[in-house]
Amino acid sequence: MKSVRIGVVGVGAMGRQYVAAIPTIDGLELTALCNRTLDKIQDLPGEKFSDYRHMIASGRVDAVVIATPHWSHPEVAIEALHRGLHVLTDKPLAVHVADGQRMLAAHRDKTRRFGVIFNERTRPVNARIRCMIAAGEVGELRRVIWLATGIFRPHAYYASGGWRATWAGEGGGVLINQASHDLDLLQWFAGQPARVTAKLGLGRYHPIEVEDDVSALLEYPGGATGLFAVTTGEAPGTSRVEIAGDRGKLELDTESWTLRFFRNEVPTSQFSRTTKERFSRPPFTEVNVSVEGDGKGPESHIVILENFRDAIVKGTPILAPAEEAIRSLEIGNAMLLSGLSGRTVELPIDAELMERERNRLAPR
Repeated sequence: MKSVRIGVVGVGAMGRQYVAAIPTIDGLELTALCNRTLDKIQDLPGEKFSDYRHMIASGRVDAVVIATPHWSHPEVAIEALHRGLHVLTDKPLAVHVADGQRMLAAHRDKTRRFGVIFNERTRPVNARIRCMIAAGEVGELRRVIWLATGIFRPHAYYASGGWRATWAGEGGGVLINQASHDLDLLQWFAGQPARVTAKLGLGRYHPIEVEDDVSALLEYPGGATGLFAVTTGEAPGTSRVEIAGDRGKLELDTESWTLRFFRNEVPTSQFSRTTKERFSRPPFTEVNVSVEGDGKGPESHIVILENFRDAIVKGTPILAPAEEAIRSLEIGNAMLLSGLSGRTVELPIDAELMERERNRLAPR
């Protein structure tokens, strides 16, 4: 198999992980690196560039992996797509939906692969949940409860870099950083809500300017509702997902990654219509869903990179295509807009309004 020549743009903590992983994967060749300060990457292999435009135009790469700060994902991806390269960007796709839309508009040549590193999708248990919902095992969705409050961060975390937890540096707080994977899985499992109402805590638990606490109510087109809570200021916190449908309920512990399914012997709606007992409920069977493997850790990034290679060489579908990644970005943007404005926000959101709000918070 002909090797795909990869250039990594942004060689910080995450970029170095990708630099280490790429040479271990058959069919990928690390040929170039781009970092604003070249002295920090002299110990690494590949031709060195300080300007991503020069690397993209060099002819040394077929594809780029982007691991730059969130705000710069769009400009790098758009330049690479315009030059006919394949693109894999770290999460999130962008900071706001308008930039995400510009990135998708630049992806005119669909033979060029464009994906996002949402490596939680590589977990077999997450793929199993998605398949169970799609196959109708859970039935029509009624409620999703998503608690991601077990991601505590102390003040020292936010003090470790001047760019952290700032509108100008990171582009936001917990929604754009720690909750990106949660939002991606939420829409992967349950789809896109129609309306979002959120309460934000800006620097509620830390001396920061961005949100570190979010509670949101989601309303779905079919009538289902969702409760989403995420914070970096709660301990010990809870990492748990419940997905309730007409045929039963899934419970996922996202610390141990164990999955239980409470399968109704009779669908809830049918039982409600036919039972004569005033205080009865459908009988159910509790099943511990066994899923082989985990897929988290350093191996999960390798799975994403292998999928990127296969998408380029074999036409295999991208595991997390940019066209899907913009959906979780939009949910997070809707929560932010709702919390800042104190009103319910309908989806699709007003992308221009979101961009103006971001620019107000962080003039660029």
